[in-house]
Amino acid sequence: MEPPGYVTLSRQAGLMREMQVVAHNIANLSTTGFRREGVVFSEYVKRQPGGESLSMAHGNARHVDLGQAGVSQTGGTFDFAIQGDGFFLVQTPEGERLTRAGAFTPSPEGELMTPDGHRLLDQGGSPVFVPPGSKVALAQDGSLSADGVPLTRIGLWQPSDPLSLRHQAGTLFAADAVEPAEGGVMLQGFLEDSNVEPVSEIARMIEVQRAYEMGQSFLDREDERMRGVIDTLGR
Repeated sequence: MEPPGYVTLSRQAGLMREMQVVAHNIANLSTTGFRREGVVFSEYVKRQPGGESLSMAHGNARHVDLGQAGVSQTGGTFDFAIQGDGFFLVQTPEGERLTRAGAFTPSPEGELMTPDGHRLLDQGGSPVFVPPGSKVALAQDGSLSADGVPLTRIGLWQPSDPLSLRHQAGTLFAADAVEPAEGGVMLQGFLEDSNVEPVSEIARMIEVQRAYEMGQSFLDREDERMRGVIDTLGR
């Protein structure tokens, strides 16, 4: 295969990754606290004999959109939403993780847990406990009380280095280190929606699909041309 074919193949591989990411975004339109992703393309340029250059595309990184999503009122005592900067910190078997999904449920022991069984941590990094059967209230600064008695304060966290934020699975994110976040507030009885915009994602899917089909058409013509050359030289 000649250089134009390799260039197109590198572009096709990146477009395929982007199509998968867009499809994943669309599949999570209704996932609480989901953050949309995009593919970041880089370019590798190599100088060729004669002064010409060869440019290869590589979709090798994902960008996480941390933009604020809307919130929906649920009335749930343990449904918490964040407005502004920051994440909840939860304890998983793989270590501490960040999330914007604030649907929690108390365990039989009173620990607040995510639907996947991860414990919510307070601003000191300790599990959050609530007395069973008590009336729980959450202030906008994260202060949690039961029957009017202060319990703890749920912290808001952010990655110390924003570039270290990595999407792990579902609505969980990992970071090399975390630090307290400023400026965010918490709402009780609300959940943050997904920040995926369905119209723009579908439009992007159509755009990527057309670009992929164009590249595939070029590869098909290139293949026919090479077959024609081989057939002619073989006579």
